[in-house]
Amino acid sequence: MLDVVNLRHTYGQGPSAHHALGGIDLKVAEGELVSVVGPSGCGKSTLLRSIAGLIEPTDGHIRIRDGHVTGTPGDLAVVFQDYSRSLFPWMTVGENVALPLRRRGMGRAARRAAAAEALAEVGLPGAEAKYPWELSGGMQQRVAIARALAYRPTLLLMDEPFGSVDAQTREDLEDLVLKVRELHRMTILLITHDIDESVYVGDRVVVLTKSPARVAGELSVDLPFPRDQIATRELPAFVHLRAEVGRLVRAKEPLPPFHASQQA
Repeated sequence: MLDVVNLRHTYGQGPSAHHALGGIDLKVAEGELVSVVGPSGCGKSTLLRSIAGLIEPTDGHIRIRDGHVTGTPGDLAVVFQDYSRSLFPWMTVGENVALPLRRRGMGRAARRAAAAEALAEVGLPGAEAKYPWELSGGMQQRVAIARALAYRPTLLLMDEPFGSVDAQTREDLEDLVLKVRELHRMTILLITHDIDESVYVGDRVVVLTKSPARVAGELSVDLPFPRDQIATRELPAFVHLRAEVGRLVRAKEPLPPFHASQQA
């Protein structure tokens, strides 16, 4: 689905240049949810913006399915952290969700129906006539997710989408992402700074080094579904995985292998 090869990006030139990405190789399979985590300022968002075609990398190649990314792909959607800046306050919730569907060539009635369906999927049925400023932060982020879902993208990119909400809302939104991913079998790349979150939602966790970022390691997340905010996080396998991710982020020595017998 997604193939990133030797991706490099440098901001500026000369002695003051900042080397954000130092040669990243990353593959994401169809239907996979991959979490990307790393130290603060390591280039996670630069990686996502490069994949989204929002910035042109200095070097390397990005391919989504069979096409090389040379601009913003037409079948891709992005959910950003700052929901207050990603929604138009003068437009209703329904209009915000339906706006990208014009690019699909859908008629007005079809756009409205798709927006209503997506809002229902994220737990906001009947919210079409409200305005973003009438909703809580968590509800606004649900609207941003609904807008991405309504577009039915091939690949959904999420750039620390829960970093601006409280802990309880964050957990609710994590579960929402798992729910809609299962419903649509959507391929998702999730950028996060939260180690626990990276393990809880991911099929695989990719850990980046400090900038210039490279892949420090990849961990498969073999945790049962459906996942539960309390029961899953209490599993010895979860505790082991989050500790191993934490060690990679902090460049510590890896833990010994975890065996299934330790699950009990």
